[in-house]
Amino acid sequence: MSNQITYVFKLVPSSSPVPEVLPERLPLSELDTTSGFIHLSSATQIPGTLKHFFTNDNEVYVLRIKYTTVEKDVKWETPNAEVCGERGEEGFFPHLYNGGRLGSGEIESVAVWHQTGGSWDSALQKAEAWLVY
Repeated sequence: MSNQITYVFKLVPSSSPVPEVLPERLPLSELDTTSGFIHLSSATQIPGTLKHFFTNDNEVYVLRIKYTTVEKDVKWETPNAEVCGERGEEGFFPHLYNGGRLGSGEIESVAVWHQTGGSWDSALQKAEAWLVY
């Protein structure tokens, strides 16, 4: 994978709807609160994130964040945040350490994806141009 990252993404279940007008700070998920950082994904990691964490959701909000906006507060780590790696390296996820701030100042755009027939494939295909690396 290239180390060129344009965007990172936050996936949010439909049970925590993202308002049409973004506030300065969205509420953190229980996982993010417990972890002490905001879990993000690169574009190439989104299919796996959907498969492992959103199989029971029919709809997700996908928040697109310009990487340069948050880069100074991102560490590329294993999912459990034990080992740091290079930006975009296989197996390392972008974790945002900025005091839990994710809202209108960080989020560039929001998409709503729908699972079809128990699969996210259709949503991923439709969003291919929006999922910039």
